Amino acid sequence: ALPISMFLVKWFKGVLGALGLYQKSGDLVFLGLDNAGKTTLLHVLKEDTYTQTDSTIQPHSEELTIGNVRFNTFDLGGHEVARKIWKNYVGAVNGIIFMIDTTDHERFELTKMELNKLLEIPDLNETPI
Repeated sequence: ALPISMFLVKWFKGVLGALGLYQKSGDLVFLGLDNAGKTTLLHVLKEDTYTQTDSTIQPHSEELTIGNVRFNTFDLGGHEVARKIWKNYVGAVNGIIFMIDTTDHERFELTKMELNKLLEIPDLNETPI
């Protein structure tokens, strides 16, 4: 069986190919509620290592290279205050990675509400999520 990090890299390359972004560059934003795994996934994709991280307090950006694709990524955090600024970042990105913590059943409705808010932003009609 493939290690989870290799599976994620192969899956991500397949998605990029389907979107026509393979061997190009673009801007991605990682969104989802706090503790959904956004920063962890970014580190797995970037460094091929799994490390638990503290909650993201301040938005930050990193460069991520997968194969021949270079991305400027934005990890905005998912706590209540951070979710209020998501709309300021999503209008000019090439894609959104929306993470859902499938073990946090109590927050499924909140997750659904936040995802629906994103889907209602007219500027995102052509943006892959």
